[in-house]
Amino acid sequence: MLKSGGADPLRWQEESREKEGSFGIFDVYRVVRASPAGQRGNFTVVDAPDWVTIVPLLADQGPSFLMVRQFRHGSGRVTLEFPAGVVEPGEKPSAAAARELAEETGYTADRLTLLGATNPNPSFMCNTTYTFLAEGLRKSGSPTPDALELVESELLPVERVIAEMGTGPFDNAIMMSAIAYYLRWSVGQSAPGASR
Repeated sequence: MLKSGGADPLRWQEESREKEGSFGIFDVYRVVRASPAGQRGNFTVVDAPDWVTIVPLLADQGPSFLMVRQFRHGSGRVTLEFPAGVVEPGEKPSAAAARELAEETGYTADRLTLLGATNPNPSFMCNTTYTFLAEGLRKSGSPTPDALELVESELLPVERVIAEMGTGPFDNAIMMSAIAYYLRWSVGQSAPGASR
């Protein structure tokens, strides 16, 4: 509950921030913060770029999702995921979504709809991941992945992806978030009076 005047009794105030190091796609900071109750501590904060996840829907083919298979160095396994990537400096998330979709699959979309935006792990990360629905897909060229990426596109039934998300090769937590956004969107599409 907020105190009168709008002050949040749980909000810690930052006293200092020192960069511990830069590690490719993220920087690590040591942050000193004090609580309203007088507690004071050192905290590690990861400053990473924003990300985009694209849910490419082919409604006339089942319906199906266009997904990508790729090796993930963190887990050491091949996963099945939605196309995704980093928002470049100065780039709008929607532009990053269109770019990543084309780079990883060779497809472009007539419509990109923002389904939602979340912090992937607010305990120590300060970036946002944006989830877009891509509709009106058309093949526009060959995939052009980054130099150190190997990706293959795969068309999978929506029902299978929903049923298996969180298991086997579908174990990426950001993909779970994307599926939740897609399900919320699809419920809205089937509601009486809903328009697209």
